[in-house]
Amino acid sequence: MELLKQRILEEGVVVSDQVLKLDGLLNHQVDPMLTMEMGREFARRFAEAGVSRVVTVESSGIAVAFATAYEMKVPLVFARRKKTLLADPDALCERVPSFTKGIVTDIMLSRQYISENDKILFIDDIIANGDAARGLIKIIQRSGAELVGLGVVVEKSFQAGARTIREQGIRLESLVDITSLSEGKITFGLN
Repeated sequence: MELLKQRILEEGVVVSDQVLKLDGLLNHQVDPMLTMEMGREFARRFAEAGVSRVVTVESSGIAVAFATAYEMKVPLVFARRKKTLLADPDALCERVPSFTKGIVTDIMLSRQYISENDKILFIDDIIANGDAARGLIKIIQRSGAELVGLGVVVEKSFQAGARTIREQGIRLESLVDITSLSEGKITFGLN
């Protein structure tokens, strides 16, 4: 998506050779028009997959996952990162490290909103090391649902996350591939 690449160049902040801050687009402020375009693109790419639910991890993936679910006319379900008093005691749960937060958290998905009859499209904002993605994939697999693919807005292909997901035989589609953040410069792959 050329528009997305342009916006990343204009608004992205390279924090280090491993970290790109996209607060103005995905993680703090959301551009509704761009987000809906991203949702349309994911819906187009996975149109023939028979998706019955879109799933994401709170919170940065919710906006794009919502736009995708809206375009596909299916429900959006998001895995929570914090247990609440009202949390399902029988929720599917996985402990995962967070690359950007530098902590380990639990992600939980209620069995009420995912079943073995579902065809799941997992949408996320950024894939770096892929720990959260692998955790949610394990939850989806334990539910008995079929994971038809993973759509990520930004793939940082210089980190192992996307590669390890593809090595599991999972279809992964990214809207933008970033191959390097070296010397403060964003370098895109042929995506």
